[in-house]
Amino acid sequence: MTDIGFNFETTYTNLPQEFYTELKVSPSSAPEAVVINNVLGDSISLNLSILTDEELANLFSGNRLPAGVKTFSQAYAGHQFGHFTMLGDGRAHLLGEHITPQNIRLDLQFKGSGRTPYSRGGDGKAALGPMLREYLISEAMHFLGIPTTRSLAVIKTGDSVVRESVLPGAILTRVASSHIRVGTFEFAIQQRNPGAIQVLLDYTLDRHFSEVKSQNKPLGLIQAVMEKQVDLIVHWMRVGFIHGVMNTDNMSLAGETIDYGPCAFMDAYDPKTVFSSIDHLGRYSYMNQPKIAQWNLARFAETLLTLIDKDLNKSVELAEELINKFPEVYQEKWLNMMRSKLGLFQAHESDVQLVSDLLDWMVDNNADYTNTFRSLSQLEKPNSELYKGEKFQKWYRRWQNRLQKNSESIESSIDLMKSRNPAVIPRNHKVEEALESANNGNLKPFEDLVSILKEPYTDRAALAAYKNPLKPGATDYKTFCGT
Repeated sequence: MTDIGFNFETTYTNLPQEFYTELKVSPSSAPEAVVINNVLGDSISLNLSILTDEELANLFSGNRLPAGVKTFSQAYAGHQFGHFTMLGDGRAHLLGEHITPQNIRLDLQFKGSGRTPYSRGGDGKAALGPMLREYLISEAMHFLGIPTTRSLAVIKTGDSVVRESVLPGAILTRVASSHIRVGTFEFAIQQRNPGAIQVLLDYTLDRHFSEVKSQNKPLGLIQAVMEKQVDLIVHWMRVGFIHGVMNTDNMSLAGETIDYGPCAFMDAYDPKTVFSSIDHLGRYSYMNQPKIAQWNLARFAETLLTLIDKDLNKSVELAEELINKFPEVYQEKWLNMMRSKLGLFQAHESDVQLVSDLLDWMVDNNADYTNTFRSLSQLEKPNSELYKGEKFQKWYRRWQNRLQKNSESIESSIDLMKSRNPAVIPRNHKVEEALESANNGNLKPFEDLVSILKEPYTDRAALAAYKNPLKPGATDYKTFCGT
């Protein structure tokens, strides 16, 4: 195979054997490249542009891998909707860790690449639509400035997969800082190998948290992971993103958004918003995301209790003390984020009420989350019918008075707001339109949407067709765990 700059190591396979299984990718009968992320490839020093379409298809299907690569699947566990289950990569194969010239270590993983020992009766395959969906949403998240796994390629396998109907099969190539999850630690603590959790702890610290110098390394790791998760969830809340399936096996310790299954972006602001067809009780609703992050972190801390202190009661006390700080840390960062969405510098006692009253008004008026904040991010007062009511007018005057208390100029406030409030997000109906067209062989709407989402904070005429939600009540949008 042509040398395009791959520089592989597989340090993960230095962990005990129970953490992974080496196995080959299922062959694809007629692979065809659908979308290749050359810009991402260039950024990690992979020169994909020198490969032919046939070579790209063979590479990203796993039919022809770089010399020396031995693919493997990871074992892990997880609490799924609160219930513990032994899991693993049911349809994913890791190629290994690509080391960039800047010494950045990145996992490259195939998704939809065939059955593994962890498939639990599944076929290990994926359909084209869901793989394109993950490509689109993960790239949108990146350009929104949110930590995320990235998508390097999607290929059609030439084979069909059977779901509710017969669909074209596909494989996504995912790039991640790692695939170490809370569920990886939950798996480790279940092993008969008493040293497994210590080995995994040391590996995770070395790979992601070498800066942790705490005398108590387990507590230091919990603290570091908690800080990353708080920052991540605050980002989700900033743009109205709802992950949809925050199981512990979907919480990356690297602090990246991972596994874009039933995710979606909120249109009209409603903190109870849920899109997932299987989340009947709203466990993973927009407003519950911070609480679930804390719950997941508590499960993570439980796996480390035997390492925190020899006295288990002392371990529990120390872990609880740390995890119980989550709401306070989150609230402070969330409020600072909301201040930035309103162009507020410094902190004032009235800020909490100011933010709360705006959100209450948005719920009462079915106001679009993204468009409301973007409308406020202008020098001119919003003047559409939505904003003419007395309640908003009173709030607007209070906000203008608060802006006067900033030490920075109004222009600085507007600049801050425009950098925090996107002009465009992946609107659910536009995503579905793009995927339906792609399934029918027309990639143009998909490519156009990906292009639009690369500059989410820049106003331009091309955004007009992508900014508005469907009319209220036009659709009861549901998402599915298809990716």
